[in-house]
Amino acid sequence: MGRPLNFGVFYAPFHPLGQDPTLALEYDLERVEALDRFGFDEAWFGEHHSGGYELWGNPELIIAAAAQRTKHIKLGTGVVSMPYHHPWLLADRICLLDHLTRGRIIFGTGPGALPTDASILGIDPVNQRRMHEEALEAVIALFTSEEPVTRETDWFTMREARLQLRPYQWPHPEIAVAAMISPSGPRLAGMYGASLLSLSMSAAAEGFAAIGNAWGVVEEQAAKAGQPAPDRSTWRVLGQMHIAETRQQAVDDCKYGLRDFAAYFGGGGAGFVPLADGDNGELSDEGFITQYADSGRAMIGTPDDAIEYIEGLLEQSGGFGAFLMLGHDWASPAATIESYRLFARHVIPHFKGRLAAPRASHAWAVSKKDALLGRAGEAIVNAIKSHAQESDQTQSTGSN
Repeated sequence: MGRPLNFGVFYAPFHPLGQDPTLALEYDLERVEALDRFGFDEAWFGEHHSGGYELWGNPELIIAAAAQRTKHIKLGTGVVSMPYHHPWLLADRICLLDHLTRGRIIFGTGPGALPTDASILGIDPVNQRRMHEEALEAVIALFTSEEPVTRETDWFTMREARLQLRPYQWPHPEIAVAAMISPSGPRLAGMYGASLLSLSMSAAAEGFAAIGNAWGVVEEQAAKAGQPAPDRSTWRVLGQMHIAETRQQAVDDCKYGLRDFAAYFGGGGAGFVPLADGDNGELSDEGFITQYADSGRAMIGTPDDAIEYIEGLLEQSGGFGAFLMLGHDWASPAATIESYRLFARHVIPHFKGRLAAPRASHAWAVSKKDALLGRAGEAIVNAIKSHAQESDQTQSTGSN
């Protein structure tokens, strides 16, 4: 078999209005603890500052807290909005976090998704992708250069900058760039040899960042830069999913919060392409959920459905290295954790190749049953006969 897939969950996070924010943040950390116990490979943490729905303003702080509660799972910034930060200070913080997590950090970067964040900071959205590239180049230079780094742009200055703390990982944490709609993410991945984080949130998405097109842009830009393209195993693809023991149970679970989630995006939340058609309330909750899933935006079903869905993404994309489920509040906390458990029990081992060896061993044992059990039975009969003979001889000697 080929290289096994990795699996994780990507949290913006999304919490409907009306939840106590303190408890919502605690729930997020509890979910990451569950992912670590269940054997997921990665958890990603977003950066948003306005809108009231995506409550994490600093992924580094959340990662520091999550690192104290987990043992194995890798923790990614998903993603740091680079235009909002001076690259020298950001690189310094990432290095510190790399040490605190003993190398479990993944440095995910992007230009920033919320138009409201950029507006408050006085940043023209037209400049964000250019600023992202400038900051990313500066951070990579700080991670890798033994000499002081000097940069001058219209929004940051670095004069003989160096890191007083080198990264824990060699040569530095894995760097991933976000891709949603435009080709800027795949372009940067190819230019700088970074990993690609496809966050289109819909398998049916179109454009340069769609999973059917994205890797071609990566390879094209890598060739222009005169370097080999990153390996596909570094490519992560996001999908929307909730699973349960039955499809009906999965639909019933999503009555808890899918409609609120879809309304947020349908209203243009986060600057994403709206993911909900006009919802005038005429459909029942079940009808709305079914329509949402049937549109191709999400997979709501069983573990077998999840396997089929991921296999479809692999075929559509030509192959990638990790599948990330979107973290959401479609279902109650208990049903959400159960969805993760079912995914870990049935879906992850399917793609990790963990099921073939036990099945092969069992099949071999069954095929040898008659021959081996026959000999084993003969050995037992012989042992019984031998013991009986010894007992008879002992009794005979005693009577004499």
